[in-house]
Amino acid sequence: MDLQYSVDDIATQTRQIDDMITKGVKILVIASIDGSALSNQLANAAAAKIPVISYDRLLMQSVNVDYYVSFDNYKVGGQMGDILIKGLKLDQATAAKPVIIELFAGSPDDNNSVGFYDGAMDRLKPYFDKKVLQVPSGQVERTVIGTLRWDAAEAQKRMENLLSAYYSGNVVLNGILSPYDPISLSCLEACKAVGYGSTPGKPLPVVGGQDCIVASVKSILAGEQYATVLKDTRSLGAATVTLVDTLMQGKTPTGLDTKSYNNGAKIVPSLLLDSVIVTKDNVQKDVIDTGYHTRAELGL
Repeated sequence: MDLQYSVDDIATQTRQIDDMITKGVKILVIASIDGSALSNQLANAAAAKIPVISYDRLLMQSVNVDYYVSFDNYKVGGQMGDILIKGLKLDQATAAKPVIIELFAGSPDDNNSVGFYDGAMDRLKPYFDKKVLQVPSGQVERTVIGTLRWDAAEAQKRMENLLSAYYSGNVVLNGILSPYDPISLSCLEACKAVGYGSTPGKPLPVVGGQDCIVASVKSILAGEQYATVLKDTRSLGAATVTLVDTLMQGKTPTGLDTKSYNNGAKIVPSLLLDSVIVTKDNVQKDVIDTGYHTRAELGL
């Protein structure tokens, strides 16, 4: 097995894949930095009859992608929407007193962010339609609210600008749609800096997230970040190993989704895993008891 990391550098990743193809690897498992930047490498792999598995981030605009292994990104996005629906009690909200939120999306060059955004917005649409949910900035399109490379510092700057521009006087931010735990934490820091959580009438906004990182679980336990979506990477790794083993034995994988994930050139057969919403109520059961994080890691 040849395992290489490119440290978020596209040129390094393309060079690594070129070298692997030259060496004659049997199967390529690629967690891409930019899902659309590897067309030449994928074509070369196909010419060498090397199957390509797209790992977690879908490789785009190429027919030379054989399989995709990930969590169901649209369902994950739906869970992000569900976090706000429950945390903000949207089913009890009225147009006379609408709930105020701002929206953040993932990196524009990551197709996963499309699924997250679509899933979340589809869940929130009925509340927008009933006018019980409002976005004072008017910034709702994915291309506008995206965060390049999922950069938490950039998200914090944007949150600071939003608070400065749209949240003066009696306008209070109630919630934030966040696609990624570090972005969630950065948004909360920006809110704290202008008095949220320490000023009467300005509680910290309800913020979800994704990835169940240690810092976010600690924040959830402290009553700050409201929730996160746990995508157990152990399950993702195990599913990928099973798929590789199946292919190495010359067998045809079964039970794949052949409808949901179009990379712009083809529908890629996909192995999709389930994710779990984690709140303060189920940290013990779904995070600690499963061994995803230990009590020591969480400072308990």
